[in-house]
Amino acid sequence: MILTVTLNTALDITYRVRGLRPHGTHRVSEVTERPGGKGLNVGRVLAALGHEVTVTGFTGGATGRTVRDRLAGTPGVADALVPVEGPTRRTIAVVDTATGDTTQLNEPGPVIAPAEWSAFQERYEHLLRSASAVALCGSLPPGVPVGAYAQLVRTARALAVPVLLDTSGEPLRRGVAARPDIVKPNAEELAELTGSHDPLQATRSVRRRGAHTVVASLGAEGLLAENAAGRWRAAPPNRVHGNPTGAGDSAVAGLLSGLVEDLPWPERLARAVALSAATVLAPTAGEFDRATYEALAAQVAVTSEASAA
Repeated sequence: MILTVTLNTALDITYRVRGLRPHGTHRVSEVTERPGGKGLNVGRVLAALGHEVTVTGFTGGATGRTVRDRLAGTPGVADALVPVEGPTRRTIAVVDTATGDTTQLNEPGPVIAPAEWSAFQERYEHLLRSASAVALCGSLPPGVPVGAYAQLVRTARALAVPVLLDTSGEPLRRGVAARPDIVKPNAEELAELTGSHDPLQATRSVRRRGAHTVVASLGAEGLLAENAAGRWRAAPPNRVHGNPTGAGDSAVAGLLSGLVEDLPWPERLARAVALSAATVLAPTAGEFDRATYEALAAQVAVTSEASAA
């Protein structure tokens, strides 16, 4: 079983409009709602790939009940979410169908009480005992300590469960110091963490700070990965246009599935890039266009560079 953690779950709402204009009135052509938050998106993609997945994190209020109701209809995904008093947040994505651009609005999430955080930690440690890998994903809701991910990384490492961290800002900085097996920042997060806009230099810096493997997401340029065994770049054969929301989460699913299947790094990266590109063509995060994924998986160019220091 693969475990995904989404401390700040959401109900993802996607509006599609033609010609998004500031201060204007728009007719919405389509509305979709899905359980959201990065770890839930990762879990749905993993399940679609045939893996057994358990999702945990916080959920509460009427929005939280909607998330759990929608999640119950997802084959291969087990719900181990921890109930809290505050309401689960909503995220709003407005997709301009004329340009393909997406505008994102993210609510902050419920305030988590100390007792609720303690209850989650107990649930998390119990779930880890039957997990083959764990992904810690997304932002922290108010009330959760800024060092939460560092603590969760240490718990996973104590139980010898491989852990992937995908977050940003101070939670990322502290989490990296706890020595996760994999971190997956994007270019902006990488620059914020290290102060360098050179992805290669920044990736090396994150490894020195404690991460065993760094997989940097560089948008249309694909992935840059580095660990003690080497360095690789993986890029799609061509640029895919569509809604990029959730593309990074699909890349995480590709990396995690490759980890538990013990694939060589080039194959893991090719899968992650293909899934990410195929997600751009899907209507919502947590989904991917399977035909595109299967076609791209064999076309992704993975190049090996000099071994990392």
